[in-house]
Amino acid sequence: MSRLLPMIILLCFAFPIEGLAKTVDETEIDERVREIAKHLRCTVCQTENIWESGAPLAHQMRDVVRERVTLGHSNEDILIYFHSRYGDYIMMEPPKHGFNWLIWLGPFLLLLGGGVLLAREIKGWVTRTPAPPTEVLPPLDEESRRRIEQELQP
Repeated sequence: MSRLLPMIILLCFAFPIEGLAKTVDETEIDERVREIAKHLRCTVCQTENIWESGAPLAHQMRDVVRERVTLGHSNEDILIYFHSRYGDYIMMEPPKHGFNWLIWLGPFLLLLGGGVLLAREIKGWVTRTPAPPTEVLPPLDEESRRRIEQELQP
């Protein structure tokens, strides 16, 4: 019996039972619903699209998308429908027009401005740094040399 139990466990892992695995058969409608739902923001979660969100409102919105896909509406028509109901906020990728250009260009403008300020500061540091002295220092006199040697002795 003590040898039989490890063999059974080994066989269970070597030959997994296929009946436990869940297979998903996606139809063309499911693929379109997923594609459209990934472009729409969940208004409850605010950082997830309605495909990935588990909120009840996102589930209802997915059902609306599925219903409109089965009615034969195009992807653009469905996105326009949600845009007319919720505005620009519902889109995961805001449209690139009007005030939204600031959202798209803002990070690059801030990066460019920071680079210019950094370059000006570095240039200021370089120009304000005093030049090293060009005069040759006189050699140490004998008394100073003895004092230094005496301080260096343990």
